Amino acid sequence: MRTMCNLSLVLIALISSLIPCGGQQDNAGSGGAPARKTFIVIYKPGPGWVPGRSLREQPLQEHGKYILGLYSQGLLKLGGPFADETGGAAVFEAADDKEAKAIVAKDPAVVSQIFVAEVHPWTLVQWEQRLKK
Repeated sequence: MRTMCNLSLVLIALISSLIPCGGQQDNAGSGGAPARKTFIVIYKPGPGWVPGRSLREQPLQEHGKYILGLYSQGLLKLGGPFADETGGAAVFEAADDKEAKAIVAKDPAVVSQIFVAEVHPWTLVQWEQRLKK
């Protein structure tokens, strides 16, 4: 339980970080770094979900470590559990769809089927710029 509380705090802290406006980054002209795309993954309970237990009571310690590792690598931009405890979401960067799906496929919660995951390429709207127009 304490680990999940710590994980929740880490994920809440991640939510407070912001993705650069525009979502999709094109780094091709900025020193040769390859372009990265933004993806969102939606986590929902899978066949390995322990019935009768809340999200906080699920065996997600390895998932938390994996997600934190993605953050430390600079891939994860934000993420966290849904307030209604029906799953969670994460926003991360990858080179392409194949890499994004591979990242999610390695997630211990997906491997153990505690979660099933949907991966979608995601374009963030630059609302502040639209507001100024």
